Amino acid sequence: MDIVTLARFQFAMTTVFHFFFVPFSIGMGLVVAIMETLYVKTKNEKYRQLAKFWGNIFLLSFAVGVVTGIIQEFQFGMNWSDYSRFVGDIFGAPLAVEALLAFFMESTFLGLWIFTWDRVKPLTHVIFMWLVTIASILSAFWILTANSFMQHPVGYALRNGRAEMTDFSALLTNHQVWYEFSHVIAAAITMGGMIAAGLAAFQLIKRKDPLMRAFFKKSMRVGLVITLLGSLAVLTAGDLQMKALIEEQPMKFAAMEGTYEDTGDPAAWTLIAWANEKEHSQVFGIKVPYVLSILSYGKPSGSIKGMNTVNQELIEEHGFKNYYPPVNTLFWSFRIMAGFGMLMLFVAVAGLFLTRKKNPILYEKKWMLWILGLCTFAPFLANTAGWLVTELGRYPWTVYGLFTIKDSVSPNVSATSLLISNIVYFLLFSGLAITMIYLVKRELNKGPEIEGTIDPDQDSSIDPFDKGAFTNE
Repeated sequence: MDIVTLARFQFAMTTVFHFFFVPFSIGMGLVVAIMETLYVKTKNEKYRQLAKFWGNIFLLSFAVGVVTGIIQEFQFGMNWSDYSRFVGDIFGAPLAVEALLAFFMESTFLGLWIFTWDRVKPLTHVIFMWLVTIASILSAFWILTANSFMQHPVGYALRNGRAEMTDFSALLTNHQVWYEFSHVIAAAITMGGMIAAGLAAFQLIKRKDPLMRAFFKKSMRVGLVITLLGSLAVLTAGDLQMKALIEEQPMKFAAMEGTYEDTGDPAAWTLIAWANEKEHSQVFGIKVPYVLSILSYGKPSGSIKGMNTVNQELIEEHGFKNYYPPVNTLFWSFRIMAGFGMLMLFVAVAGLFLTRKKNPILYEKKWMLWILGLCTFAPFLANTAGWLVTELGRYPWTVYGLFTIKDSVSPNVSATSLLISNIVYFLLFSGLAITMIYLVKRELNKGPEIEGTIDPDQDSSIDPFDKGAFTNE
């Protein structure tokens, strides 16, 4: 394998593993903040127990996320030094703000939250958790500000072979930032809710103790409400981001739809397909009339340029190159992302209906609990597929239209060193994954520290967003 391929594999491996835990910690932090807010509002001890228990899961995701983030930064400097030189003047500002402000704020208030249970007033304590959540969202914003420059460069000038910042405000007002930010945060909210609901479902399968079952029923209900809200937000943000690609990255959009030739008007949507990437043609495809026009323009008319047309336009603009991305990977990654997103929306709606006060049958049906439990893994798959679409669809650019992947690799790195570091990182990530799974499983098996008594029949029917959650009892 050549140096570029090994460097790209290492970047993909470190980023995918890191991105498992970024939305995990953001979403779970929000879940904990909501649970503790319900405790402060209602003075109901059960919500405090929820916040403490799921807070332990959040802390595990936060710790692993920090470690994987450090590894990701290290491999940037090791393998992508020419890229770092090219964008360093622009990336320096948002990444510095992220580290010095957002991450510092997040870590400080997380420490206060951990060590001040029963030492400060409940209102003060929940404010600590909300500040942690806000800081983690701000951290994501600054990272995505840098990434958005790679997707849609703004506020720069090319001098001496480097992109130098000329307008910091342009980075912040880059519309690509807000498409990415809203999509990522909505996905993180969905992930936090889905993990809480899914893990609670696994516990209900094996738990027989009424107090424990009541606790995890309530966890599931809160998680499903948050999943529903997050899924609806993802649907909206993803639709806006997809439509923006039609003009800004038409090759990525066409590859996501597996479209080599111009569609004509109206445009049919390809449900399933397979492409011959060497011949730049579609081997087979099942198409649904009008749907692509509706998805793209909100009306049953309008055409989409195919990859062959876009490639010719890019050749005329930038010179003779192959601008085709890995089409099959993008086509199926987009459908995996969208499919699991719709699945989580459906599961949230069905789960809330099947756990309603009048007839909460979900709690007693093991096959239903298994389906909900397995959906714990859905946000990990959806987020990974979405990341692949975002990054691979930009091929062959690291900074779209300005700097290529081939030009970005460190000139003094060797294939041997890359191969060794890939093996080391893989073993390290495998160890971290095994440790994370073991610790989460141990925490779930240990269960919450339930204080006092709970009426399991009454508790199983309480919805955290019923009026009782917002009135003093």
